[in-house]
Amino acid sequence: MTEKSQRGSGVAVAPDGIVEREGGLHRNLTQRQVAMIGLGCTIGTGLFLGSAISVKLAGPAVVLSFLGGAAIALTVMWALAEMAAEHPAAGSFGLHAEMYLHPWAGFAIRYTYWLCLVMIIGSEVVAAGIYCKYWWADVPAWAWIAVFSIAMIYVNTLSIGSFGTFEYWFAMIKVVTIVAFLLLGTALLFGIGFPRIGAANYMAHGGFMPNGWAGIGLGVTMAIFSYLGLEIVGTTAGEAAEPQVTVPRALRRTLSWLVLFYIGGLAIVVGIVPWNQIDMGQSPFVRVFQTVGIPAAGHVMNFVVLTAALSSATVNLYFTSRMLFSLARGGYAPAKLGSLSKKGMPVAAVLASSVGMAAALVLSRLFEGKAFGFLIGVAFFGGPFVWIMTLITHLAFRRKNARRGRSYLRIAPAGPWSSVFGLLALLGVLISTWWVPNFRVTLLAGPPWLLFITLCYFVWKKVQKPRASNEAL
Repeated sequence: MTEKSQRGSGVAVAPDGIVEREGGLHRNLTQRQVAMIGLGCTIGTGLFLGSAISVKLAGPAVVLSFLGGAAIALTVMWALAEMAAEHPAAGSFGLHAEMYLHPWAGFAIRYTYWLCLVMIIGSEVVAAGIYCKYWWADVPAWAWIAVFSIAMIYVNTLSIGSFGTFEYWFAMIKVVTIVAFLLLGTALLFGIGFPRIGAANYMAHGGFMPNGWAGIGLGVTMAIFSYLGLEIVGTTAGEAAEPQVTVPRALRRTLSWLVLFYIGGLAIVVGIVPWNQIDMGQSPFVRVFQTVGIPAAGHVMNFVVLTAALSSATVNLYFTSRMLFSLARGGYAPAKLGSLSKKGMPVAAVLASSVGMAAALVLSRLFEGKAFGFLIGVAFFGGPFVWIMTLITHLAFRRKNARRGRSYLRIAPAGPWSSVFGLLALLGVLISTWWVPNFRVTLLAGPPWLLFITLCYFVWKKVQKPRASNEAL
């Protein structure tokens, strides 16, 4: 039976064969570039704009929400690092699910995440439009979205080395600025060179936990949304030099910096600005600088959050194109989407994935300020779903490798308990979206989508069987 007939039959191909079919991508990404790509994806609207939602839900105790979210993200990082080191490929967790669970799992995961990510790309460019209004209030958001979209598509058609270099320095802008923000905020709180603000805001306006443990729990929901994107480091395994070393180290480094930036940044935000005065329509980071009377710094910070949103959208476009590329190479999408340019870039998949920016353009014209909340609400289902499936895959990965007596790089703690903990916590997070403003659509849209994509899988399988039989002849 040929590889094509194996794919068409819906029978899982051997792991080595699955990884090999995604060949052709150039392995030129360095460890530093991979880590920065991970930060570029995760440090976007989740920190700079979406964090306002978390503060409204949990108050100053938002730092506990993000600590809880970090613990959950850690279990996913362990699982993904182990599997990516063993099977480095652009399809990442979708490919791993196809190997260790079922072809349906690989099909559903990759298509679900592709759909949700193109929506997230839309949310990021909409957020970029919001930030531009800080300077040019009269320029319509759709104009900014159109300009930014063209630029991001161009960057994603360059060579992978050029893309890695571009994103490294693009992400570096926000990393350096966040570090400076942490230092300046600490100086403001402790009165080093500025009038001392102190810790009064942590206990004022209802106390440290104004909405109780329920508020903290709901804040974890937004924390998970903020940490989403960590998994993109696994996808870079298909284009990273020495992926067995590069990817696990980059995952650890990315999560460590994320925890510092999110928890440290939010602790300073709620310490300087009363939590009940943070506006959903404005970045709380910009608000901090305005509060302390440094307007020039406010302009600088707005530039940084603008680049953060664009950096995140650029990396997400990279991610979605690799998902489509992986699906096409597996026979689950048109073969054209699995083609590569002379520079080893899946240009056709990049163009197909840019529909998220087109959707953002339409929504920004029709719904204006409501577009951001709508887009992230729809997109949120894909993140917990993929993380849940990644942990289930990791349980199967360990069980099957133990049965075969096959050795592999161990990163997660011994036993199944870290993955089981993460799995149960993510199920709780997914259910809690029902009580988060603008996120109820997650549970309303998620199950029907899974039913639809399952029907698509069986239709695909039925159509492919006759083709596979003819090819085998």
